[in-house]
Amino acid sequence: MKKILLLFVLGSFYCCSVAQDVPAFIRDSLDTYVERAIRQWQIPGVAVGVVKDGKAVLMKGYGVREAGGSDSVDENTLFMIGSNTKAFTGTALAMLQEEKKLSLDDRVQQWLPDFKLYDPWVAKEANLRDLLCHRLGFETFQGDFMYFDSDLSKEQVREKFGKVKPLYSFRSRWGYTNAAFLVAGEVVHKASGKTWAEYLEEKIFRPLGMNRTLALSKEIGNATNRASAHTVAAGTLKKIPYGNIDNIAPAGSISSSISDMSHWVMAQLDNGKYEGKNVIPAAAIAATWFPHSILGNGGHRFNRAHFALYGLGWMLNEYAGRKLVSHTGGVNGFVTSVTLVPEEKLGIIVFTNTDANSFYEGLKWEILDAYLQLPYRNYDGLFYGLQQAEQKAEDEWLAKKKDTIATKPSPALPLASFTGDYEHEVYGKMNIKNEGGQLVATFEHHKGRRAVLEALGGNRFLATFNDHLYGTKVWPFTIENGKVKSVTVTVADFVEFTPYEFYKK
Repeated sequence: MKKILLLFVLGSFYCCSVAQDVPAFIRDSLDTYVERAIRQWQIPGVAVGVVKDGKAVLMKGYGVREAGGSDSVDENTLFMIGSNTKAFTGTALAMLQEEKKLSLDDRVQQWLPDFKLYDPWVAKEANLRDLLCHRLGFETFQGDFMYFDSDLSKEQVREKFGKVKPLYSFRSRWGYTNAAFLVAGEVVHKASGKTWAEYLEEKIFRPLGMNRTLALSKEIGNATNRASAHTVAAGTLKKIPYGNIDNIAPAGSISSSISDMSHWVMAQLDNGKYEGKNVIPAAAIAATWFPHSILGNGGHRFNRAHFALYGLGWMLNEYAGRKLVSHTGGVNGFVTSVTLVPEEKLGIIVFTNTDANSFYEGLKWEILDAYLQLPYRNYDGLFYGLQQAEQKAEDEWLAKKKDTIATKPSPALPLASFTGDYEHEVYGKMNIKNEGGQLVATFEHHKGRRAVLEALGGNRFLATFNDHLYGTKVWPFTIENGKVKSVTVTVADFVEFTPYEFYKK
């Protein structure tokens, strides 16, 4: 699987308590564990941080910022943290509540009179909590293909968000809704007089000494000591562009380092205090940790875990008798995790600069179990085995499709019948052209993104995007009376599960 030699470098190891207080896994096995995972998963760089009893016990970098390069990852290297941004947005609104500038029970339209949803009654009744706990009725990731890495402005995202028909009824079930956090960020602006990014900078980043942390994705390209974004496509590690997600910034655009994030974790675990100063009101932290939505019964492969809930930008779980407050983040080329164990005054941060690994979660569980004196489980080996099995199944599925394509099956109609302009009632336009005997689909709001369509016979085509993040899917066309009526477009689950029906003009 590997095409490059990764350099392993030790970052800084801070031991702020006596050695025997640090679990043996961290003292004796962490380096071997991480370096093995880097080779196995093809991860260019990793950063790991552990906070215990108000101190940074561990801040360590491994590998390189960019594949093929020699610049080491250290505790100050910036990674995009993806949806770990959401806890900052939830905290900002909770802080504004403590400033008496709003109430989390306020209806959204009190602050944004132009706020719309598919059902006007839901738009009228939705409150600020609903925005932050994923209970508006949408399917997880519903609408994200439209917003993610698109040329839409945040105003256009809000407009389209208001037209998407939720799959479920209001407050009936949990469904992860990124665009709702954009709306929450606009409320921060209205209530504080500062943009979402300005409010975070003034009220959270600077007071916590998070001096390298950036609120917007457009800023990381010019930053020093930054990790590049990577993915693994067809078994090959490749560098990819940073995600362009400032149109939904409050959902996932922050870039930070483990050093900066350790300050955030320290404040979270000490009722909002950092270096003796009250930065975040304790009541604001309590508000974000309060359960609002039910995800399920929880459960864990090895140890006790009895529930899974969601607060305001935080996942809430019970694990081995402790409350966990955590979140993960995935964005183009990065996956990250942040975990708090309040009763143990323990915080765990893991950043990686490829979006094609589960190591970031495996290491989190390993460190957590070590501190809770639970047995070593080799989570990374388990997750890697599951990923390999999944990849094998996917490869076999794709090979069968390619075998079918190789037989040159006839489509239901001549290729020219499939070409032309298509439109989705919310997304907008898509075009399919015949380029040298091959159908190619392009999208109005995703410049440079294209999907090659290969005939599988009848009304079905295999659509392969030029951006690996968007995947390879089967697109069926609807044909009526000898003419193409529509095509059902799907993309990789990482982006969105919900299909889009584009109708031929």
